[in-house]
Order: sequence, then C-alpha cells, then structure tokens
Amino acid sequence: MTLFLRRPGAPIDNNLCERALKKAVLHRKNSLFYRTKNGAPVGDLFMSLIYTAELSGANPFDYLTQLPGHGAELARAPARWMPWNYTTTLIELDMAA
Repeated sequence: MTLFLRRPGAPIDNNLCERALKKAVLHRKNSLFYRTKNGAPVGDLFMSLIYTAELSGANPFDYLTQLPGHGAELARAPARWMPWNYTTTLIELDMAA
C-alpha cells in the first residue's frame, strides 16, 4: 500500500490497470450476443487487434482499414504490418510506387 512512498515516480492509483480490465469486462458482456459460434473467436481477434493498436499508439480504425487493402503484402511479410510499424510500411510502399 505504501510502495508509492518508497519508489519515486510510482503512480498513486492503478487507473491504468482498471481501464484495461474494464475493456475485457465490456467485451465479455458484449460477447453474450454473438449470433454464431464463430462470432466469439472473430470478436476476440478484433478485440485483441484494437487493444494492441491502442497500446502501441496507433489509431485502431486506421490500422484495421489499411490491412484489407494490402492483403498480398500482409501475407508476404506479416511482421511489417504490426500496429507499431505499419505506418512505416505504408510510407515505404508509397515511395516505391
């Protein structure tokens, strides 16, 4: 309880953790209404992609709209299309064109 007194720069609260857990709880609540059994894994995949994009500082909407338009490049080099480096890949593709 007193760790923040002994460690300089330690946060006084755990809002960051609480916000992360809130997203998982909200996703769990929304997953009750999937129409098919395949809907749950798809929803989990998108939740993971959105949250990973947010944590890496990327805009999740922009990230998810760029992926389908570059399917061939994505299949060739998936590591270049991670949320933290896809903008660099887009710039390189624009320069090559």
